[in-house]
Amino acid sequence: MSLQRLRHSLAHVLAQAVKRLYPHVQLGFGPATDDGFYYDFDFGEVSIANKELKKIDREMKKIIRQDQPFTKVDCNYQQAISRLTDEKYKLQQIEHLHSQGIELFSFYENGPQFSDLCRGPHVERTGQLPSDAFKLDRISGAYWRGDERQPMLTRIYGLAFETADQLKKFLELRAYAEQFDHKKLGKELEIFTFNDLVGKGLALWLPNGTVIRDEIERYAREVEQRYGYQRVTTPQIAKAELYHKSHHLPAYQESMFPPLTADVDSNEVFYLRPMNCPHHHLIYAYRKRSYRELPLRLAEFGTCYRHEQSGELSGLLRVRCLTINDAHIYLRMSQLADELQSLIAMHREFYSKFCLEKFRIRLSVSGEGRSDKYLGEQKMWREAERILQETCDSCKLEYFVGTDEAAFYGPKIDFQFRNLNGREETLSTIQLDFLSPSYFDLKYTDEQDSEQPPVIIHRAPLSSHERFISMLLEHYGGAMPSWCAPLQVMVIPIAGSCHEYGNSIVQQLSQQLVRVQIDLSTNSLNKKIRNCAVKKIPFQLIIGDKEVAQQQVTMRRHGSKQQTTLTTDQALSLIVDEIEKRNDPRRPLLADAMS
Repeated sequence: MSLQRLRHSLAHVLAQAVKRLYPHVQLGFGPATDDGFYYDFDFGEVSIANKELKKIDREMKKIIRQDQPFTKVDCNYQQAISRLTDEKYKLQQIEHLHSQGIELFSFYENGPQFSDLCRGPHVERTGQLPSDAFKLDRISGAYWRGDERQPMLTRIYGLAFETADQLKKFLELRAYAEQFDHKKLGKELEIFTFNDLVGKGLALWLPNGTVIRDEIERYAREVEQRYGYQRVTTPQIAKAELYHKSHHLPAYQESMFPPLTADVDSNEVFYLRPMNCPHHHLIYAYRKRSYRELPLRLAEFGTCYRHEQSGELSGLLRVRCLTINDAHIYLRMSQLADELQSLIAMHREFYSKFCLEKFRIRLSVSGEGRSDKYLGEQKMWREAERILQETCDSCKLEYFVGTDEAAFYGPKIDFQFRNLNGREETLSTIQLDFLSPSYFDLKYTDEQDSEQPPVIIHRAPLSSHERFISMLLEHYGGAMPSWCAPLQVMVIPIAGSCHEYGNSIVQQLSQQLVRVQIDLSTNSLNKKIRNCAVKKIPFQLIIGDKEVAQQQVTMRRHGSKQQTTLTTDQALSLIVDEIEKRNDPRRPLLADAMS
């Protein structure tokens, strides 16, 4: 039995149970999901709450014990209409499908007087469903057909797995995920916030979060310099003509913010940029280029704006303002294979630094017959897709093909990571672009003084600050590596007699650009240590009269109950060396859970 079929069948049983308990309810639809199922209902004037789920659950188990057979019945349009006289949402769906030329409709019957418009498939009998491996989870609102202009329905979610042990494991992992959700950690650790006066999806980075951003940027710039990148800076706004030229307006306008005008009398129309690439293409084009300059690698932490739908916004994971670790590489076709392999090596280096070990590669290609979505000639697409596949093979990357997942200008390699909730997200991409050079008339002069178009690679190994940091917060459980932790060291004097010595340690570390504070509060030692644990500070340096007399400190690390007494010079040297080398030996607390 497939898990999808099991979950779909449970959604059907849920609808049957609700219809038994609330005969006047109007049915929407209920598909399987990644971890279970849901069904949408219109309860009319009746208010349904989470406490009602136990009653519905009992009714579902009763249906399962009755071992009812699922029977498929095919109907023509008139027969389907006659079956659904009391189900207005199902009738709307029938009318919609019929308007598209569909003449045959399927129903599944089970139990006395219950049938549902459904494509299936289902299990053969309800008794095949594991009554101990599903759980009704929660209730939420959902617009009919996802349209906010339509009625709000009540959505009941359920979880479903093949065995009770799998359900138990999922619930345990989800509780873990809720504890370390980046939105929760972001508030507790004062990383970021949102404010309605600014707007949804527009993050305000607090001092602690800005430290993390700055340190990741600093690290990325150093790595990119080693790989031969040149940094550029470009505006976050441009005239409409630029985005017509890049084809973003015709292909991407629904995700762009509305246009702006310079003044009432001006004919110039501006847009907040959704992507950095058009600006970089103009930097390439500002003068003639020789083959000797290629590959030309232009990098920028560029801020972009995307008009995501309100319902799609989620903490830092999906926002309307994002700063991308972006770069565009302009090169000859003969240089493409080597450059792609270098990019794979760069991605691996970045991920290794953050102990991001578990990821999948998706080779995102075009869909057949989608000339409306994918621009350019089919021959060009096939060649680009072949090159990326050969790169994955030569780098020994395990990958799967994602059909109809490409960008509108070319195929791409996507690096897929799972978050703590088990959902797979695209963290970064390597995109091949044969189209933009023709849009912007980009050329280089070859050895024979002949002008040729370059190939373009788009890449963002560290994604955006927003998405990458949301993943890191969950990956590390908020306990960031010592080199990018907002506060790196807390000095903890046990008594007032130790304050002077503690302050001298703070001064020494500050001179080495270590982010350090001293706890001069009257709290007990245990409370001071607990406060450091809550704030997830990597190093705690405890000093008492004995340490002062012997010029020592007792050092504790976050996540460890062990402590070591070192000379002050040894401790400070160890801390500074680890931070400067970005060599935190601690394994992320959640690394295994994230896999």
